[in-house]
Amino acid sequence: MKYLLITTSILLSLSAQNNAIHKNTSQIDSNSSDQNSSKIESKASKQLKKQIDREAKFAKEQRFYQGDDYDLSYAEVDQNSLDDIPLIEPDYDFDMDDVYD
Repeated sequence: MKYLLITTSILLSLSAQNNAIHKNTSQIDSNSSDQNSSKIESKASKQLKKQIDREAKFAKEQRFYQGDDYDLSYAEVDQNSLDDIPLIEPDYDFDMDDVYD
């Protein structure tokens, strides 16, 4: 009976300590979860900003590649000026026999 009373008192004290520890850890967990959520939000906002910058860069490059904003008519060749250039006939005499002698 004496041992039963001692073990019961020990179990009750351990249970009380466990509850106190559990309450403290839950407060710490809530603080750390708030910090973790703010870290996650800051990481997400950084990633979002990076992606927006990438999309803006892509849009700018696409305008360049499509050439909508550029007037390239100065680089076009006048077809009438090509008539004055003489046509060079290719020399189909490609005999390599004398090279190997």
